[in-house]
Amino acid sequence: MSEATDRPADDDAWAQACAEDLAAEKARRRADYGPPPGSAAEELRKLMDAVADKVSSLQSPLFGMAAQGAVQQVIRQAKSAVEPVIERNPDVFDHIAAAGGELLAAYRSAVEGQERRWTQGAGDPAGTEKKADEPTDPRDEGPGTGEQIDLD
Repeated sequence: MSEATDRPADDDAWAQACAEDLAAEKARRRADYGPPPGSAAEELRKLMDAVADKVSSLQSPLFGMAAQGAVQQVIRQAKSAVEPVIERNPDVFDHIAAAGGELLAAYRSAVEGQERRWTQGAGDPAGTEKKADEPTDPRDEGPGTGEQIDLD
């Protein structure tokens, strides 16, 4: 037998071993962390159902029967308005969720960069630093020791 005839069997064995390892890892993660989250549309449905269940379970004297009925009607209307959108465009919610994640990452990056500059004293990024022989304004000397101010 030549190597060319042995190779497909080896490729199949490798692919099968990889598939088995992947299936075992998925089963381990499912056991450790529970089932993976569904699509954004499925998660939105779950959220709406959970909110509806929670609101309907609130049997408080603060809510009268009319108020509870009004709240339940609003929830039914919201579900009936959102459900067709989810059905027609389930991928839209995945894109919105991904965009939200990207915006959050951008915001986090900006905040971390600013915090780093504040804590490390980034110097003078604008190039407005004065030379040693130029007169300085006492307000530009940075944080001082502070003075006690009597407000009485």
